[in-house]
Amino acid sequence: MKKKWYQDKEYMSYVSELMETSEVKTLKNFHHHYYNTRLDHSIEVSYRSYLVAKKLGWSYREVARAGLLHDLFFYYRCDAHFAEGNHCYVHPRIALRNAQRITTLSEREQDIIVKHMWGATKALPKYKESYVVSFIDKFCAVRDVIYPLFQKAKHKLQFSVK
Repeated sequence: MKKKWYQDKEYMSYVSELMETSEVKTLKNFHHHYYNTRLDHSIEVSYRSYLVAKKLGWSYREVARAGLLHDLFFYYRCDAHFAEGNHCYVHPRIALRNAQRITTLSEREQDIIVKHMWGATKALPKYKESYVVSFIDKFCAVRDVIYPLFQKAKHKLQFSVK
């Protein structure tokens, strides 16, 4: 996936400035969904969502940017406890505050970030682009966990057959 998004000049024109910030770079230091980093996950959600939104003729620039910033928080879920609610509710709001510190966000980008946990939270997204990022985020999260497990099982089966 890296070569694909990295070589997409249009996509990079929307997100490269954000990727150069220390805040976004810091995401590489956090494991996410067991087998990935939060940065790799955020880039994948951003790029896949961008491709879907572009194909549909929706606001793909905003999708790319907000998708990259949707998990811009700097703690591990298991270490955090919040009075305001659980991690699914709180981390999008933290990500939004962190994103607002590094860039100006449109109303749509804000909704994408804060509503990306729709399904695990109750508030409905306001924009169709928010649904795209939410669905792609769930797809990537499941793939992040399942694919490495599948590869391990496949590897074990290959050795046990011989």
